[in-house]
Amino acid sequence: MENTETLEQFYQHKMSWLPKNLKQDIGHVNVFRLEDCMGVGKRPVKYSRRDFYKIALTRGKHIYHYADKSLEVTGSTLIFFNPLVPYTYEQLSEDDPSGYFCIFKESFFTERIRGGIKDLPMFVPTNKPSYSLSVEQDHSVSQIFDKMIAEINSDYVFKYDLIRNYIMEMIHYAMKIHPTETLYTHTDANARITAVFTELLERQFPIESPTQRFTMRSPRDFADQLAVHVNHLNRAIRLTTGKTTTDHIFERLVSEAKILLKYTDWNVAEIGYSLGFEEPAHFNHFFKKQTDLTPSSFRI
Repeated sequence: MENTETLEQFYQHKMSWLPKNLKQDIGHVNVFRLEDCMGVGKRPVKYSRRDFYKIALTRGKHIYHYADKSLEVTGSTLIFFNPLVPYTYEQLSEDDPSGYFCIFKESFFTERIRGGIKDLPMFVPTNKPSYSLSVEQDHSVSQIFDKMIAEINSDYVFKYDLIRNYIMEMIHYAMKIHPTETLYTHTDANARITAVFTELLERQFPIESPTQRFTMRSPRDFADQLAVHVNHLNRAIRLTTGKTTTDHIFERLVSEAKILLKYTDWNVAEIGYSLGFEEPAHFNHFFKKQTDLTPSSFRI
């Protein structure tokens, strides 16, 4: 798997130029037409994480490789990518690519959204990132992108405020298409504890080096961080999600293990060590118990 792609690398690979204010503007945002970045002579999208968010409107038939899953979509699709999840996509139809995408750093929305941009449903790693659009919906979303392009090229002093509003309009438009329970609205203490546990769990990923280690591997580790009794944590998570704390930890470990096995050239021992297993045999036993396959068999 490629290392995390930075904004600088994105511009160098796709545009062969860098915005003059890129390093100074930590709240960077930009918007593009897809046809200017894909097609003949353009570099393919590599499977990797990015250090920025991306929202894309694509048309035609594509297959998205998102974390350890693959999703085939046809027609107009609005898809949301976040820095926690590695991804790539392939165009399956023969038509020339068309659509739009925008990229932005989390800091572009700092103190603008309650709970932060990462808490919105489409940017939660375990939620569905894609939204199928009808012809009418494609037209509506395209109009938003066109307004963003007009503003990004304008001299209007407050254009970034407008662009921020347009991105939020697009996000809310998607949430109306697929109503999803938001993670920043908590009705009780159990939901709050579950949300904080999930954030702590995701904060340990992605694993980008064999020397990086996943260390919080037990419910007690998380309970200590949250300053609650482990029984209280387990009860809250089971009531909120229907799964145990251990189930969530193991599912996330298996998901990351599959990504590392499929998209890196690290050996099994290195992958196991990075995921917190002192011995390769322990990792092999864990992986086989969860998937019915050995790590080596999965990799083939």
